[in-house]
Amino acid sequence: MKKVLKAFLYLLLFAVVVLAGAAGYVSFSGIPKYKPQKLDIAVEVTQPRIDRGLKLASMLCHGCHFNSETNKFTGRHMDEIGTDFGTINSLNITKDPEKGIGKWTDGELIYFLRTGVKPDGQYVPPYMVKLPHLSDEDLLSIIAFLRSEHPWVDANPTELPPPQPSFMTKLLCQFAFKPFDYPTKPIADPDTTNQLEWGRYLALYQLECYSCHSKDFTTNNYLEPEKSEGFFAGGNLMQGFEGMKFPSRNLTPDETTGIGKWTEEQFIKAVKFGLRDGKPALRYPMLPYSQLTDSEAKAIFTYLKTVPKITHQVPEM
Repeated sequence: MKKVLKAFLYLLLFAVVVLAGAAGYVSFSGIPKYKPQKLDIAVEVTQPRIDRGLKLASMLCHGCHFNSETNKFTGRHMDEIGTDFGTINSLNITKDPEKGIGKWTDGELIYFLRTGVKPDGQYVPPYMVKLPHLSDEDLLSIIAFLRSEHPWVDANPTELPPPQPSFMTKLLCQFAFKPFDYPTKPIADPDTTNQLEWGRYLALYQLECYSCHSKDFTTNNYLEPEKSEGFFAGGNLMQGFEGMKFPSRNLTPDETTGIGKWTEEQFIKAVKFGLRDGKPALRYPMLPYSQLTDSEAKAIFTYLKTVPKITHQVPEM
């Protein structure tokens, strides 16, 4: 009996040493680096692309990168992420050559936005949106805007402290979160005459609405969004003001807990103006997408009405 107990204690000690060593390795090595692919791409900057890029940047970049003190995309402290991912400051994406992205090539920017890997090989975890399915023209338009003379992207040397990822973030980046593969084929714009196809593109690939409105960021399937747990059923805990957390809304067409009884008009007003029947319909960090056209909002609603119903009650405001 004593031999069995002794063997068990040695085995337990060995397990503790292995786990401690693994934890030390993760903490010390941090987030892995990867060799970025060199892309020989030069984006033609045209006014239509700048205009299209401004609209996209207003919805995809402004919320995280706009600094109210500089009035530019110099980055800010991401309070709404909370502490689970660590202390996170967004990147300066102005045209400043030293503190911003002024020296990045178009190819480096495109590769980064597709995969999450910066020119120095550093991988940015899932708290930054990646755009592996965005159409080529949408992506090129974002680059054109970042190269434009718009005041948001004027060179500014403001520099925030580098992110301090949590142990959980480091661990997940070692074993779960990996860069996306760069697309091997061109990605065309959606057919805007097909409202369902257009809405699916907007909800899944351009705006990534499912990312917040499914069960959890850690269980989202960013390559095959429909396979995300609790797809569009809400419940993902979002960080609001003053440390408050609340679950995202159920956007499936369930009649009792989702948007099954919403009208198209109610949905448009909620998404574009943050109101439903004259009352607030959105909660920070969700902000009104006033840049959307009514046609785009209608297309998103058309698509959401086709996703599988999930009965999942989440608290109202």
